[in-house]
Formats: sequence, structure tokens, C-alpha cells
Amino acid sequence: MSQITTLLIYLVVANVIAWYQIQGQFLSGKAGQIFSNDFIVILMGVPIGWLLWKAATLSYVIFGGVWNIRMIGFGLGTVIFGIMTASILKELPGWHTIISIILAVAIILLQFSNLNIKA
Repeated sequence: MSQITTLLIYLVVANVIAWYQIQGQFLSGKAGQIFSNDFIVILMGVPIGWLLWKAATLSYVIFGGVWNIRMIGFGLGTVIFGIMTASILKELPGWHTIISIILAVAIILLQFSNLNIKA
């Protein structure tokens, strides 16, 4: 598995867990009760923090700086939030949110645009 794939996996998993950590309280039934528990929310911060730390370390190795992970993390987080909120909470985005998601994808692609990847 390439370093870029590993980086993206770290970020996707961290953002999915973070979505449940923050938005899980709005789920109905037992799941909403579980994610409304302070202790559960605090515990979820440990894997999120570790995954983001590993992603930052790997990004520094790949890109040689720290700005790339900020932009990639922001863009990927925005896309994942949009997908999960629409599919799980059934909150469909308006036109302004759709434009923001498109811009987030552009930010991600721009960060990889000058990377020399050896096949």
C-alpha cells in the first residue's frame, strides 16, 4: 500500500469517527443516547487524535511540509461530512453547500497536483 493511500485511509477513518463523535448525538434511538454520553465522546477523541497525528507525520514525509495536510484534511473532512450528513441524517445540502463541497474537492486535488508520484 502506498504512503498516499495510507494517508487517505487515516484521514477518512478519523473523519468518520469524528462525525459520529460530534453528530452522533442527533441520531435517533439507542445510538443517539450512546453518542450523547460525555465519556463515550471523550473516548472517541483518542483514536481521532492518534489517526490525525499519524496522518500529519505521513503527510510531512510525503510533501515535506505541514500545509498540505491542513488543506487535504479540510477538504476531505468537508466531503465526508457532506456525504455522511446527507446519507445518515437525511439533511440534503443546498446549492451553497454543494458549491463548497466542489471547492473542497478542488482543494484536495490542488494539493496533489505537483506531487511527483513514481509508479
